[in-house]
Amino acid sequence: MTVQGAVPELSVVIPCFNEAQNVAAICAAVTAAAEAHAEGHEIILIDNGSTDGTRSIMRNLCLTDPRIRAIFNNRNYGQMRSPTYGLYQAEGRAVIGMCADFQDPPALIGEFLRKWRAGAQVVLGQRRSEKASLLLRAVRRAGYGFLARFGDYRVIPGATGFGLFDREVIDALAAWNEPEPFFRGMVVESGFRIALVPFDRPERAAGDSKNGVAALASFALSGLAGSAKSLLRLPLFLALYAAMLALSLLIAAPVALALSGPFWTLLALALGFGLFAILLLFLGLIGDQVRLLAERSRNVPLVIEEARINFPAGRSRPAERTLIRRP
Repeated sequence: MTVQGAVPELSVVIPCFNEAQNVAAICAAVTAAAEAHAEGHEIILIDNGSTDGTRSIMRNLCLTDPRIRAIFNNRNYGQMRSPTYGLYQAEGRAVIGMCADFQDPPALIGEFLRKWRAGAQVVLGQRRSEKASLLLRAVRRAGYGFLARFGDYRVIPGATGFGLFDREVIDALAAWNEPEPFFRGMVVESGFRIALVPFDRPERAAGDSKNGVAALASFALSGLAGSAKSLLRLPLFLALYAAMLALSLLIAAPVALALSGPFWTLLALALGFGLFAILLLFLGLIGDQVRLLAERSRNVPLVIEEARINFPAGRSRPAERTLIRRP
């Protein structure tokens, strides 16, 4: 049992959006696992604009257990900003982020804590397998491949963000003030020690998944924009290839003239590719300037809270002071 006012060893952050069928059950399962393995814990539920009664259930849970805390966003801020903001509000020496639908098994909490106590700063659940449609699997493979090719750092296949993060990790990443935080990428980029826990992801317990192909595509594009800033330099590489092609055509044109070949066609193509190379060069330089501006302007609040319940009076983490605006 967490002593009132004491810093818990473990915080478990559970983002919710229309999870009325799961939120009470996930809290009960997490409480049982945390009481068995942690020296004090808190559960932070952060609701992202639910419309199905989730908030009413969250209020009742907060009334029955003071270790359960709730944050209500004033609207839906998407599946990147709200979960990350919830992590930044946690107080525990170790912080676990997990889904409300039991696809992230609470039974792994003990193993996560064991690896953390052994020295890992980040412990990530790594999905071994998952039932999904061919289209969804193809989209995932393409996304991982693209990030591996153009990303600024390595990608861990099967790591969905379910994991444990040391207090030092949370505080360091909160200080970045990333406006669209691709958190699983930020964890790798930061260079902290990572341990992996492979697991077979179970089926969703109840309700409908909020992650259709369109939602996953949107998430992937946001992640790519946040974790592959070097992609803005792609026009520079394309400009180099276009210039080389233009030069090759320019060299080939006199040969074609001597052999009564398509001299004027090759000359026109060389001119066209040359102009295209110049255009791509300036586009790449502009993109690199945009990248530099983005690096210098990370000061947007992740969410705006409508209310919070059961948080101790006076508790204020650095991320909260930077990213929250009180109504």
